[in-house]
Amino acid sequence: MKGKYVGYVAGYDPLHDFLGRIIRDHMDVREPQPAFRAFQLSGSNEVYAYEEKSSGTRVICKFYGPRFTQDLGLAAIVAQQEYDNLNILRGYNLVGSPHHVIRPLGVCPDINCGLAVEYFPGEELAHAIMRAAHRGDDVYLLSRLKALAYFLSTQHERTAQRESVDFGIECDYFDTVVRTLLNLGRINKWDAEEFFWLRGLWQECPRMWQDQQVWLHGDVTPGNFLFGAGLRVGAIDLERMRRGDRAFDLGRLVGELQHTFMITTKHKSRAEPFISYFFREYSSHFPDRRATFDSITARTPFYMGLNHLRVARNDYIPDAYGQRLIRQAKRLLRLS
Repeated sequence: MKGKYVGYVAGYDPLHDFLGRIIRDHMDVREPQPAFRAFQLSGSNEVYAYEEKSSGTRVICKFYGPRFTQDLGLAAIVAQQEYDNLNILRGYNLVGSPHHVIRPLGVCPDINCGLAVEYFPGEELAHAIMRAAHRGDDVYLLSRLKALAYFLSTQHERTAQRESVDFGIECDYFDTVVRTLLNLGRINKWDAEEFFWLRGLWQECPRMWQDQQVWLHGDVTPGNFLFGAGLRVGAIDLERMRRGDRAFDLGRLVGELQHTFMITTKHKSRAEPFISYFFREYSSHFPDRRATFDSITARTPFYMGLNHLRVARNDYIPDAYGQRLIRQAKRLLRLS
């Protein structure tokens, strides 16, 4: 298990009792005096793995307290929302192999607004991307994209709703991102006006409104899926799950692929074979694969451009590379 070992959870710590109840009530571990080793994992929130020493049982806890927000009431709501989201998606039989949504085990608002979930052993997509980028192991990345395309097509197909997509929600979010970039000084007012104009062109496209809503993962980034043997995929981090256009999930993923190759190899073209392969694999799971392929590839440039703008907001992105992302976003959005 990867992570930085940080010691044992003290017996007097309320977290010790919480973990003890989790392994007893949900994992049938009857250790009379459990001892929990703690490992700090990477993540946008405080994320730790806890391993009970005698049984080897592992639990992951995400804490939504001060690092996520100073509003502990909001943090508790977000923790509960992710707990509910996990259960909703698992209710579509996305449990087991090959498609697995991790099991939520409990929420404890009084302990830094913590959420406990099962431990799922697997490799992040980011590792496969790095193998392709730095070692030329394209086949390995293609195998992971094949598994992820199968997972997402299954999730989207099983959760399709009768309601049509409300693309206006995505346009509002787009405008928020553009305003943030303007306020940060990463774009000027002329850039912002061009982005608003391009968004307006997309907003007028009938195809952006016509698909059925599905349950979206909402944050399809390389760190939010874990891969096991064969086609096995585990989905984690569902705090942003919502209903919307399936192309949002797909555009976020291929946007992340393009961004990762741009920043690691300096060549966005390196990502193109993987993007095309992913779209073909996703489409192959629908009765009319050609119509599906044409439909999603007509919509995803908007979401790819939006993803690049979203990434460019971050303060860890160097300004020169941020400008490259912004230029690439414009190219994608001009495809309307």
